[in-house]
Amino acid sequence: MKNSLLVFLFLSFTSFAETPVLYPEAFLKIVQTYHPLAKQASIGVQKSEAQILQARGGFDPILSHYSTQKTFDGKNYYEYHAPELSIPTWYGIELSSGIENLGGSRLNPSQTLGETSYLGISVPLAKNLFMDQRRASLQQAKLMNQMALQQQRSILNDLFSDAMASYWNWVKSVRVLKIVDQNLQIAEARVSFVKRSVELGERPAIDTLEATTQLQYFDNLYQAKWVERENARLSLSVYLWQENNSPQELPAEVQPAEVTNEFAWIADFDLNLSSLLEKAYANHPDLSAYQFKIQGLQVEKKLKFQSLLPKLDVSYNALSKGLSPSLEARPLFENNYQYGIKFEMPLRLSKGRADYALAKLKIEEESLNLAQKKQQIQVKVSAYVNQVESLKKQIQTQEKALKNYQALVKAEESRFAQGESSLFLINSRETKAMEAAEKLTELKAYLFKTIYALQASAGVLI
Repeated sequence: MKNSLLVFLFLSFTSFAETPVLYPEAFLKIVQTYHPLAKQASIGVQKSEAQILQARGGFDPILSHYSTQKTFDGKNYYEYHAPELSIPTWYGIELSSGIENLGGSRLNPSQTLGETSYLGISVPLAKNLFMDQRRASLQQAKLMNQMALQQQRSILNDLFSDAMASYWNWVKSVRVLKIVDQNLQIAEARVSFVKRSVELGERPAIDTLEATTQLQYFDNLYQAKWVERENARLSLSVYLWQENNSPQELPAEVQPAEVTNEFAWIADFDLNLSSLLEKAYANHPDLSAYQFKIQGLQVEKKLKFQSLLPKLDVSYNALSKGLSPSLEARPLFENNYQYGIKFEMPLRLSKGRADYALAKLKIEEESLNLAQKKQQIQVKVSAYVNQVESLKKQIQTQEKALKNYQALVKAEESRFAQGESSLFLINSRETKAMEAAEKLTELKAYLFKTIYALQASAGVLI
């Protein structure tokens, strides 16, 4: 059963009494909405959004509770309970608050018996002050999300380009089949006419053989072009999917849109080389993806630089008896406090220097890839622009040639009617005219495919 949206798009801009038409815009809408590659690209973006949420988890407040007790030989050595709430902050500072309840007969003299509470702060003064793993992970996750959005655009850009190449190949095969069919009908009518003329004694019997030979040629050609059209229709169906992720074959009765004025139609596209290159450098998804990747590596470089710094962490706890931490103003180191300083530094910094060097090399490597990709895009866009200009000129020349071939056919038919020509010459003229019409159709289809490929190469097809 056909998908309702698919049917609606087939019939867009046509009345129900007409043959259903598949327009390029409607076709791309179907591809964007239902094609598996388009859906996979969307999943990639959703995964990157989940990774942002995962990285934010590094800044979630943590509620913990530690309990321990020791009883031996009927004696209560100790019983300890310590609930705590710790709050990491963006700048590497960690706040904490908790309660300690300690009892028993065998205690460490440095511990306080009974219930105490505290408010604490821990600050890195060297390593991890300006960048740490939590901040780096979140920044990189956000950049990877932007990179995933660009990769989604790149996938759709390439998918649309391939889909439109199949679309215009299908258009070409449909139109060529119509051209051959028209010639086949003319050949059938001529065979009937010649047979009657032979029966009336107006033509020699050899003309029947000449007309029949031409009919057989067009009949075989029609069969070959019919196969090409059917195969093109099947190739186009590769890009047609339904909402339930099942493939949809293009119905045989659907026809492509008619383009009466090709040069007016392509006027809607930007074909200017300078303009396209400017847009490509600013917004091409592949270039943008490289730029976000480099920004992510720069975050990694900042993180690796921290490995070259000594670790100097300072912690301070304001202590109070009972369950309520005291917030009254008093000198920090006068009474009821606990502080700590931790210093750590590798003597050779071998790992830190290596990690930092690797981070810089990764940035250099991706910068070279970006420059190379930019050059490839420039060459590709320039080549397609040249091809478009050449095809436009070829089409104009071929249109004139087709008119000349058609005029020769009419002239030969007039001479034949006056007895000054032969069926052989008419057949030859008709074959040349048909080949010229087929060539013109191929050039037009190639022009449209090239224009879409040009837009894709500049990254503006999506």
